[in-house]
Amino acid sequence: MRNIKLVLAYDGSGYAGWQRQLGQLSIQQLLEEAIVRLTRAPVTLHGAGRTDAGVHAEGMVANFQTESAIPLSGLVKGLNSMLPESIRVLSAEKVANDFHARYNATGKVYEYAFIATEIMPPCARLYAAQVRAPFAGAAVRLCLPILVGTHDFSSFEAVGSRDLSITGGKGAVRTIFSASLAEDGHVGQVYRLTISGDGFLRHMVRNIVGTLFAVGRGRLTPHDFQDILAARDRSRAGATAPAKGLTLKTVLY
Repeated sequence: MRNIKLVLAYDGSGYAGWQRQLGQLSIQQLLEEAIVRLTRAPVTLHGAGRTDAGVHAEGMVANFQTESAIPLSGLVKGLNSMLPESIRVLSAEKVANDFHARYNATGKVYEYAFIATEIMPPCARLYAAQVRAPFAGAAVRLCLPILVGTHDFSSFEAVGSRDLSITGGKGAVRTIFSASLAEDGHVGQVYRLTISGDGFLRHMVRNIVGTLFAVGRGRLTPHDFQDILAARDRSRAGATAPAKGLTLKTVLY
């Protein structure tokens, strides 16, 4: 029995997200079906986390156990031949039997892309969100150090993110390692927010970004942003930013 670690990339447009869902097409479903066809044996694929409908990935990690002796290079080539072009296996690696893509992860890195413009470039519409110009990136950058460190992120937590009846655990407390905003003015004002942390609540990045949109548009100040984080109240924060701007860049181990 081998434990195989896969690194995956996918365009989340048109999918119901990573996790299998009844009656909806998911990334996990298509990958599991391809693995079963290739190895001719039942399999359960464990992902490093869940990405929502429309969210993309460049470095999702998953693992599965198999008795198949197919070489690793053959697994990559065979799976990619069966998968749609929107999903690709980047690499396959034999790992220790106790490795688990989710439970052994120590963090994740996400990127959120958005364009401050009055007219959205059609070729960018599936991979970046639009925010109306003018947009004050300098004001947003003042908010980013506020996020770094260990905080209760209830203000940026979606309903259903976790089972609130469970005692113990981290609750809504997460540690953000870094947050930065890069800017490219070649096509409108293209922004990329990169944020890394030990874990993220459901819609947490998108809720943070939606609130930062309000800062960039002058509807909130960096001081307001700090107060929103401290309030631990989702109703105080901004709207959830669209899923299409979000990409899982890397899973940390």
